[in-house]
Amino acid sequence: MIGRIKARLVVLNIVIIAMIVTGSEFFATCDVEIDRLLRTLNKPPLKSIKSGDGYIIDCVHIKNHPIYDHPLFKNHTIQMRPSYYPKGWNNISLNTKEQSSMVTQSWSIKGRCPKNSIPIRRTKKEDILRAGSIEIYRKKFPYNIPHPQQQNLTTKHEHAVVNVDGKFNGARARINVWKPFVKQNEFSLAQIWVVAEAGERTNTIEAGWQVYPNKYGDFNPHYFIYWTRDDYKKTGCYNLDCPGFVLVNQGFALGVPVKDISTLNGQQYEFPTIIWKDSHSGHWWLKFSDHTLVGYWPSKLFNTLSIGANSIQFGGEITNKDKSQHTETHMGSGRFAQEGYQKASYFRNVEIINENDLPQQPVGAHPITREQNCYNLALGNHFVWGTFFYYGGPGQNPNCR
Repeated sequence: MIGRIKARLVVLNIVIIAMIVTGSEFFATCDVEIDRLLRTLNKPPLKSIKSGDGYIIDCVHIKNHPIYDHPLFKNHTIQMRPSYYPKGWNNISLNTKEQSSMVTQSWSIKGRCPKNSIPIRRTKKEDILRAGSIEIYRKKFPYNIPHPQQQNLTTKHEHAVVNVDGKFNGARARINVWKPFVKQNEFSLAQIWVVAEAGERTNTIEAGWQVYPNKYGDFNPHYFIYWTRDDYKKTGCYNLDCPGFVLVNQGFALGVPVKDISTLNGQQYEFPTIIWKDSHSGHWWLKFSDHTLVGYWPSKLFNTLSIGANSIQFGGEITNKDKSQHTETHMGSGRFAQEGYQKASYFRNVEIINENDLPQQPVGAHPITREQNCYNLALGNHFVWGTFFYYGGPGQNPNCR
């Protein structure tokens, strides 16, 4: 009997040791993969600047631009300026009625990047660990493009957006900025989607602001971009987390906090977000504010979007990961659309760029919302604001469970 017990103890010890060794190997493998990713993302800097917000900006020489890590762009010639603007625009301002200044970011107070370099927010190991995996760090989940048919689906994403269908070469709007309450493992954003839908070959370009604690390590709104060419399956990422977007602005970094944030019953802040297709090169360009040219998505990055977009969406999105009840994560300001100015979040001067490269107010624009008692939207038109809408909500409340 004693011999059997000893034998079992020996076997148990062997199993425990094997588990410890296997676990160590697993974590060691994860560490190796994370370190490899960090070496890829964090290029050798000419200069590093520590912001007052705690993140680090690396000034990377243009010859080490992340785009060169993409197999399609090993020999890409970086285009520093667009070769074409939509009709009625010029290369100085995209809004003649309201001039807005360059976007200023807090890190630039501490220093400037040298000539022929671009600012890239340094990725830390804890950024990836917070996400839970390398894949989650880079990706969004399915059902990120709002559709009426998704309203009855049990999905982790919810939207309050204005949708326009047709043939487009871009879009623009002035996006109101807030700091909504967001649960640690969720996000809340306001953005423009430029979409070419084609099943699993659906392409998107997305840009705006986002509160995403697990990604950025804080609860502030951040400038962000996203793209995919296969309906969010394997391609695409946030910001410069994978090669795809060509940042050209020496003074603007992606993924850093938005400086000015709106307050309830107080000062309202907004920034123009402008995306358009350069009809000469085929590249899709991005501006944040009328004077801040950020960069472009190369035409060859896409398949369906290389021809043009067939739908545009403007509005808000949140993730809902609470399985027992509706999430408390806010969209926009956390107030419903009917509460109006200085309370609800808004988009104004909403325009599309048609297939003839003419900016115009959207025709046939219609709202898409999944649950009016959680987040809603009110669409309107104004002689100064043009096409506009209020949107958002608090999520969980007595009428939204």
